[in-house]
Amino acid sequence: MENDTGSTERANASGLGTMPWTPLAVQVVTLTLVPLVCAVGVAGNAMVVLVVVWGRHMVTPTNCYLVSLALADLLVLLGAAVPTVAEAASSRGWVFGHVGCLGITYLQYVGINASSGSITAFTVERYIAICHPLRAQALCTVARAKRIAAWVWLATGTYCVLWLFLVDTREAVYADGVQVQCGYRVSRSLYLPVYFLDFMLFYAMPLSLATVLYVLIARVLFTRPLPPRHSGLAGSVHQGVSTHQGSFISRGRRDALNSRKQVTKMLAVVVVLFAVLWLPYRTLVVVNSFLSPPYLDFSFLLFCRLCIYLNSAVNPVVYALMSQRFLEAFHKLFQCQQAQSQVPAQKDIPVCYSITKDCSQQVPPRRKL
Repeated sequence: MENDTGSTERANASGLGTMPWTPLAVQVVTLTLVPLVCAVGVAGNAMVVLVVVWGRHMVTPTNCYLVSLALADLLVLLGAAVPTVAEAASSRGWVFGHVGCLGITYLQYVGINASSGSITAFTVERYIAICHPLRAQALCTVARAKRIAAWVWLATGTYCVLWLFLVDTREAVYADGVQVQCGYRVSRSLYLPVYFLDFMLFYAMPLSLATVLYVLIARVLFTRPLPPRHSGLAGSVHQGVSTHQGSFISRGRRDALNSRKQVTKMLAVVVVLFAVLWLPYRTLVVVNSFLSPPYLDFSFLLFCRLCIYLNSAVNPVVYALMSQRFLEAFHKLFQCQQAQSQVPAQKDIPVCYSITKDCSQQVPPRRKL
């Protein structure tokens, strides 16, 4: 990620200069706060993967995309935060060698772009599930979600191969020593098309699509009235039983609708956090594409990176705060219990694509008189 901002051009091209000096405060924050955020993020995202993989009732189409997002966040944290801390702790600059420069840069961008693709995938899935419930029964399945997540990783992994040919290590010679840097292989001006392609494909377009789709979702969830309380049940011979069934179905509809609203709010928060926390870094990349020399304030660069690491670390916290099911699954994981052996809580209402069809199946069978 250091390549994006042009920070490898700190060497004095006209002769020997002074080795770049990082302010002490920046080093202290890098060596304390970044590892803390990274540790919390790695633990949280690992828990998301474990509770979904181990818990049968947690395997839903939406959660498949959340697992994909968690894996992408793990890749960002390990591929970006760890090298940042290593460079701050070393006076020799880049310490991972030529292969590490290529591999880590590649993995960083795969994680970044796969997280964007996963967010786009679950946004489209939510739109279909809520705005087109009949189609969702065929389109929004666990098997299809797994295939789409796999395609997201395959596509981003293939796209990011480009970076294997764009970066390399070099030695910057200073009056007080030599520093190894992982950076551009050619002139920075030639990277402008790559930057803008990344910005459009993995930030601007996904967020524009998400904005439109969540507006359409909100219109359905928050403006469409519930079906009549006893629709289709009036006139039944067994009026008492029918009234009881009608009440049960009505409660099921309301609970399913509330469940959908809660899931949608949680996912919308994830999208908003992605937009806000990535904005400083994306803006810096675009601005530095036009500036020569680039803007490289150490404090602001650290702020941008911390925002990225926070974005990758905060999602599991959002799930725990806004999803009762995830919160209970995390508790079971802490208690070392097998998630698949636990029966889902009574208050966990399944998200039905067709409320009338799915929830009506929960009505107890009518007794024969």
